[in-house]
Amino acid sequence: MLSHSGRYMQEISWAEFENRILGRGAVAKMIVVNQDYVKIYLKSSFKNDTAFAAVFHPVSGNEPNKGPHYMMTIGSIESFERRLDAAEQKLIPGEIIPVTYERTKAGLWNLAGWILPTILLLLLGRYFLRAQGRGNQSMFNFGRSTATLIEKEDTHNITFDDVAGLDEAELEVKEIVDFLKNPGTFTRLGAKIPKGVMLVGPPGTGKTLLARAVAGEAQVPFFTISGSEFVEMFVGVGASRVRDLFKNAKEKAPCIIFIDEIDAIGRSRSRNAFFTGANDERESTLNQLLTEMDGFETNAGVIVLAATNRADMLDPALLRPGRFDRHIYLELPNLKEREAIFTVHMRPLVLDKTVDKHFLAAQTPGFSGADIANICNEAALIAARGKKAQIGTTDFLEAIDRIVAGLEKKSKIISLQEKKIIAFHEAGHALTSWLLPNVDPLIKVSIIPRGKSLGAAWYLPAEKSLQTRATFLEQLCATLGGRAAEALVFSDISSGALDDLEKVTKAAYMMVAYYGFNEKIGNISFYDSSGQKDTGFQKPYSESTARVIDEEVRKLVDGAYQKTSALLSEHREQLTAIAELLLKKETIYKEDLEHILGSREESEKSMSRAV
Repeated sequence: MLSHSGRYMQEISWAEFENRILGRGAVAKMIVVNQDYVKIYLKSSFKNDTAFAAVFHPVSGNEPNKGPHYMMTIGSIESFERRLDAAEQKLIPGEIIPVTYERTKAGLWNLAGWILPTILLLLLGRYFLRAQGRGNQSMFNFGRSTATLIEKEDTHNITFDDVAGLDEAELEVKEIVDFLKNPGTFTRLGAKIPKGVMLVGPPGTGKTLLARAVAGEAQVPFFTISGSEFVEMFVGVGASRVRDLFKNAKEKAPCIIFIDEIDAIGRSRSRNAFFTGANDERESTLNQLLTEMDGFETNAGVIVLAATNRADMLDPALLRPGRFDRHIYLELPNLKEREAIFTVHMRPLVLDKTVDKHFLAAQTPGFSGADIANICNEAALIAARGKKAQIGTTDFLEAIDRIVAGLEKKSKIISLQEKKIIAFHEAGHALTSWLLPNVDPLIKVSIIPRGKSLGAAWYLPAEKSLQTRATFLEQLCATLGGRAAEALVFSDISSGALDDLEKVTKAAYMMVAYYGFNEKIGNISFYDSSGQKDTGFQKPYSESTARVIDEEVRKLVDGAYQKTSALLSEHREQLTAIAELLLKKETIYKEDLEHILGSREESEKSMSRAV
């Protein structure tokens, strides 16, 4: 290293100082600087000593180095002096090395070493505070609302033309649009504006889309926020944000506030109160929301729309009239509504002339609007991967299969014996469902692995609002068809029926405990539609009743399994024929089953005669 005078100075340890320098009597003097380190000067008589050539004649130097030659860090002055005295008496008795002390001012670079990092941290902190302040989320603005404001001039507003399959819901919310556009028509008769509208429905049914369409049609400011954005790690932030949100909304009135997933802050205060406490942040946020919606102030021109798929979890005080006056229930779309949804999502697609929206709607019972949007996008991706100029019907069908069962895994290694077991398992499902009249019609059967399943059977569920006891029983039999086929053919069973057994168990418990289909339990239902009871800690029935329910469920499943086994034994030849065809083609369709079993109507008639 370089000394302050620009001369070369080598750093050494105390052990090297004692052995290499002090022991040879080469030290001329020592200077202790700032009680931190020692500069060591060598006697000029050692300049020709090869051991010290590196410090006397450095490579970069043009003249001999006059010192200092070495530098040594010390812990403290007392320790240094004590060790130096001991070393002098031991190594150079009678000789005393002159030691002086000096204190120097810190150089520019030493000062910069701690000043520059401090300045850099201050500049970074100022930058982040400014950046967060622009987003209204600085450390001094935690209580400000984080709602996104969509002004009426926004060209990306959604209207009712972009919403399909929600005709009944549209009729209810159009009154809100009319009130925001022409409030005088209603107020002259003494009517009051609804304060809140609760949109309830399964995920993907269009709750958020409908709320945005209301704002787009009414052409008013639209505040949108998620329920989870109210709750922060700091106490009181949620309530402060609720106050700020309504304050901003009143300034923009008439306007709409949309709170998505309101169950994040609106959960019932009585649920698990022992575990969550009575004064947590979520509860204070809910209390503030209740006060704003039904407090002493009048929120003229401010309508609150909220969406949730867990209405049973919400606090009763939040749902009462005067806060959320209207509850709009969105259900999964029917055939006509699915066709309308396909029409909306197919607008930007380049379609083949063979694409039939009615046919696709018939193939997707139980699908939500979000599922249909995903199907249209997947079909476009599949067609693009195939380098097609247009999207065809086969692309849509493949997209449906992929969403329902997952991506095909033709490369998955399956042994011949396992493939045979899978074939008979799926053949058992196919044969049983074909012979039982109340089971949904079968579309196709495949033993190609998809997603987590090794094989699958596709059905076309009928759009029914009610299901009879006979339908439930036959569905149990069809679900157990795979396990029964394995036991019949191989005299052994595999783990492939895990999903089937799970479905059977849940369906059987619903029949016994919910729907009153069991004679021993009677016309009693333990289902809690309100969701206010927490059955995780206490069951709504006694231990003796629980024992009876378990016994009846086991009897129900055993009876369905025995019926399925007898049905497959009676049609053993057809079962083998279906399995062999599956092993040959891997995927078979309804037409293939008709070739083996005949038309399903004839099979149903023969089954009814047998019964």
